[in-house]
Amino acid sequence: MKNLPRSIQCLLALLLLFPHMPVAAEDRPYPQIRVTGEGVATLPPDMALLSLAVARDAPTAAQALEETSRAMRDVLAAMRKAGVDERDLQTEQFSIHPRYRDEPAQVKGEPPIPRIVGYTVSNGLSVRVRELDRLGAIIDMSVRLGVNQGGGIQFLNDDPAAAVTAARTAAMQDALARARTLAAAANVSLGAILDISEQSYQPRPMMMARAEMVMADAVPIAGGENSYRVTVSVVLALEQ
Repeated sequence: MKNLPRSIQCLLALLLLFPHMPVAAEDRPYPQIRVTGEGVATLPPDMALLSLAVARDAPTAAQALEETSRAMRDVLAAMRKAGVDERDLQTEQFSIHPRYRDEPAQVKGEPPIPRIVGYTVSNGLSVRVRELDRLGAIIDMSVRLGVNQGGGIQFLNDDPAAAVTAARTAAMQDALARARTLAAAANVSLGAILDISEQSYQPRPMMMARAEMVMADAVPIAGGENSYRVTVSVVLALEQ
């Protein structure tokens, strides 16, 4: 130790004299409370997203494609004539599937042999309807023109920001009210907010009837209300 600087020699001497002296104060967990609040706001829809499809069966894929394309062209032309904007029409799916039929096996005891007997071509269309009072008539027109597969109707809002803000505010107020109730019951005081996290839930799509079940007259449609739900988790400090 004689060759070490004097400051190092003093530090080593202190450590030898007090071997159990803590180097740093022990960290203590800070008292906290975590609460969850929920807020809901409703808003009448102002538009609908309609899913339609045309499917045709034929002995060959080319023939099925031709028949499906002809029907879909009629549907698109009628949509445009009815005033649906081009931006609100979008192909959402297209498929070609073979159709099979089991033929008896040549050898007794062997499993049946599948044989292609035709093809099914399906062409799907997404239609955004911005005037809800015309939705039933548009569905009825589509079925009359050859739509034979139903998808779903999703009622939407063009600008739901105000409803989401109201739900978010209500969720935060609910969380703080819960925190105040719990703190009062535990005879402690609330401190600063340490953390906030949020989850939002958009309206779920409402399914429409299958196309073959749609009435001949204009389809009655009830839009109801969209519910915008927000959940927040809040962490607050506790002061004892």
